Amino acid sequence: MTALDIRPVTADDAGELLTLRRAAFVTEAQQYGDPNIPPLTQTLPELEEDLRADGVITLGAWWGHRLVGSIRVLVEGSKATLGRFAVAPDLQGKGIGTELLSAILPTLPDGIDEVWVFTGRDSLQNIALYNKAGYEHQHDQTAGDLTYAYLRKLLGDGEPVRA
Repeated sequence: MTALDIRPVTADDAGELLTLRRAAFVTEAQQYGDPNIPPLTQTLPELEEDLRADGVITLGAWWGHRLVGSIRVLVEGSKATLGRFAVAPDLQGKGIGTELLSAILPTLPDGIDEVWVFTGRDSLQNIALYNKAGYEHQHDQTAGDLTYAYLRKLLGDGEPVRA
């Protein structure tokens, strides 16, 4: 296969992104017994609006013409929060997620000093991926029936923010 092409996702890609997220998050929904997690209930118009929103960066990973991974970043002041991190189920474990995580830092605006990510507390593979990328567990928070693990990566001396 060809190399991954990682670039911003636009509203023109919204339908493909919605399909990718739904495929990727079904496993998470099954693990937690909740088919109503936000990545599975977001509508196409809501997604298109999110892709156009100020302070939101969404990167996609394409293999040829296929969108195989994506990650969303919300920028608020000096903090960035990663979310809606998705890799096509048939390609998980092949390094796409790692490449997307690495591609985020150079896209962040100047002045970001910390990056946060959260995932289900029982999503051990996700937590291991974030730990490997330098994110450290900070706390857990319960929302409804789910408990989320929050991890943080501090940016600063020695951390290349620009590629």
